[in-house]
Amino acid sequence: MEPVTLITGGSSGIGAATARVLLKQGHRVAITGRDADRLAAFAASTGAGERVLTISGDAGDESHVAAAVRQVAGLWGRLDTVIANAGFSLPGTLEDHDPPAMRAMVLTNILGPALLVREALPHLRKSKGRIVIVGSVAGTRNTPGNLYSVTKWAAHALAENVRLLVAKDHVHVTLVGPGVVDTPFWDERGGSPAAAPTLTAEQIAETILFAVNQPEGVDVNYLVVRPAGQVN
Repeated sequence: MEPVTLITGGSSGIGAATARVLLKQGHRVAITGRDADRLAAFAASTGAGERVLTISGDAGDESHVAAAVRQVAGLWGRLDTVIANAGFSLPGTLEDHDPPAMRAMVLTNILGPALLVREALPHLRKSKGRIVIVGSVAGTRNTPGNLYSVTKWAAHALAENVRLLVAKDHVHVTLVGPGVVDTPFWDERGGSPAAAPTLTAEQIAETILFAVNQPEGVDVNYLVVRPAGQVN
């Protein structure tokens, strides 16, 4: 039976690249995002037909996350992998962030992965499935006043916290922490990454695929991937 994967924030960047490689491998893939038109355009571009499902919603809203998991499991009868990828950053520092935007970032980047795990765990226990949380190098080092970094430290902590919870159930947990990746993520920060080495979304997708493709009984927990030449 074809494995089933749910990816949050799947219409562009790392999420979209990961959806493509999983579809190519034979997965059924559901992707979530806030922009229904962008989701539809991505789905059409894959040529995957009924093997791709798009679900519009907010990754930080408990009712949306619960509905997405129910829809996927109800349609395809199982859930093997969830990838908590949805997230965004803000330009500047916490001194000049807009408080409502700060709240939205915390809800998406921290609460979102936790909600996804909460809703998916009953299905993943049955399938002995996999949880992938997309963190960041920003979750291993601090930058002055960088609230995004704080959210990614929390995401890294969540991955280990969840691993301790589900290890006895043979549910696999992987934290993938990318360095600088050239994706639309940077649009939210006011432009492209500074002149520095960068990775592509496809390279991170291949890293996620490596974790997902481990044989049953092998649990790869922590993968940090930087472009060669990135110092921090």
